[in-house]
Amino acid sequence: MTTTSETQAAPLLDLQRLFVAIRRRKRLWLATGLLGLIAGALVAIVLPTPPTAVTKVIIVHQDDSPTDSGTLMRTDVAVLSTTQIAEGALKKINSTESPEEFMKNFAGLGLTNNVMQITVKAKSTEEAVAQAQALADTFIADHVQRSQAAAAAQSKAILDQRKNAQDELTKVDQQIADETGKGRNANASTLEGMYGRRAALASQISDFDSRAQQAGIGSPQVAAGTQVVDAARALPKAFLKTTATNGGIGFALGLVLGIAIAAVGAVSRDRPVLRREISTHLGASVLAQLPSKRRGPARLWRRSRAVTERQRVATTLVRAIKKDKPAVSLLELGAPKVAAALALDIAGELAADGKASVLDDLPNEDVRKLAGETNSEVTVVGAGDPDAEPDERRVGVGTVSPGTAWTDLEHLGQETVLVVKAGHANTLWLHTVARQLADQQIPIIGVVLVDPDPRDKSDGTLWDGLHTALRGRAKTSPAEHRVSVVGHDRIDELAARIAERVAVAEPPTRRIAPVRPVGPPPAPPKPSAAPLPEPGKVSVDHLDAPTKKFAPVKPKRPTPFKRDHGEPAHKGELNAQLEPEKSAEVS
Repeated sequence: MTTTSETQAAPLLDLQRLFVAIRRRKRLWLATGLLGLIAGALVAIVLPTPPTAVTKVIIVHQDDSPTDSGTLMRTDVAVLSTTQIAEGALKKINSTESPEEFMKNFAGLGLTNNVMQITVKAKSTEEAVAQAQALADTFIADHVQRSQAAAAAQSKAILDQRKNAQDELTKVDQQIADETGKGRNANASTLEGMYGRRAALASQISDFDSRAQQAGIGSPQVAAGTQVVDAARALPKAFLKTTATNGGIGFALGLVLGIAIAAVGAVSRDRPVLRREISTHLGASVLAQLPSKRRGPARLWRRSRAVTERQRVATTLVRAIKKDKPAVSLLELGAPKVAAALALDIAGELAADGKASVLDDLPNEDVRKLAGETNSEVTVVGAGDPDAEPDERRVGVGTVSPGTAWTDLEHLGQETVLVVKAGHANTLWLHTVARQLADQQIPIIGVVLVDPDPRDKSDGTLWDGLHTALRGRAKTSPAEHRVSVVGHDRIDELAARIAERVAVAEPPTRRIAPVRPVGPPPAPPKPSAAPLPEPGKVSVDHLDAPTKKFAPVKPKRPTPFKRDHGEPAHKGELNAQLEPEKSAEVS
């Protein structure tokens, strides 16, 4: 047997194992999702949405333009959420609530560049409608007032500039009159400059007049355009919609929380669920897999299928173990009921060829209870009952769960089949089971995996330990056939070689004495048909007889250019070479 010196390093995070572990714990994250759904629905029932009123206001901006990106509307929403507006609205409805608390119950939302929606929540529907209307009126009044104040300020600034220009024009006119009164002594260039200055001032005054008129016109447009377009009204209570929304949010949050818990648990608990992991940690191949006992309505239509699969596995085990005399036990790890049912099926198959019974050593006596429920005809005995009769096949059923009395396992059977539930035990305990069984010199024939992942495609076969694996017991190999026909001395020699190889290359669970093949007693060696001739009298006919022990005849002086087909000339040397082998064969 060859062993590989290179070991593959285990990945830091096995995604396949993580996904399988999360899928196997679907009950957890589905339960958390269901709890989130129920919690969300209860929140909608216990904490219903308060009465809500909405109103819509169209706002006209003096500096509005089609290219505005919503800056003016965001400004209006920010102005709405101020204590000044809240205080004005509360005064309008004669409320004693503080503006700070009132600001928590209303909000503005810009639907377009010029339409804003105001939403108000209150203790009653009437109060919510009144507060929404008061907020809209207060905001419109504040907006118109700010617009008028801006227009008035702009108009006043323009009129002040016009007055200054008019005063300067009056001075220029006076200077022109004074210069003209000089008659012939008037300076023509000075008059020309004054006339130019008077024309410029007259143009400025005309421009200021037009700008002042435009500033005054802008305020009435804002005041007339800013108004309530949708009167305050109470929103209908959509109980079903609110409940469904809260329930959906709760379900999503619960689902995410459950998946996160399952993922963290899969990484931290280190419980193998794949076939290749379980076979590697136990040092035995996975022979078959069985589904666990179904829960809920699924067990009604899958019961027959589970029974059929269990009987098929029992038949496979019976075909392999009924040819051997050593008793075989079933040791469960997380699946006592499956092991009990499998033991009853195996004993039922063995009872067809002779007397068979089941030794129930499970803590809860699951085999005895199952036999009583199913009215099985298989005899079930306890740990304190007498030993089996010489011709009785007894199948022991025990457990290797924490707290097991390891020294009692050898009384259940000299060999064992482990019935392990996937994801039940961690890696440390699987190594403990393998080590304890090796110390008790109980070889593990194989593993029956219970409740595996249906999408697990990993290989659970170990390609070593053929002398204990079922694939090496179900069919006699040619090497075992040759061993069965040789003498006892040859069997002891082969047994010693196998024991030496197993001690060197096998894992700890294989450090046991090899199983001798069971077959008919070896026939005594047959005497040769004719006695060997005496030394020195070997004839050519005897040399032509088939044998694999005689050394080939080599001439003393080979001649490559001539082949001698006659009798060899060196009979003495040939007899000398054959003499030790003849003496060994005769003895």
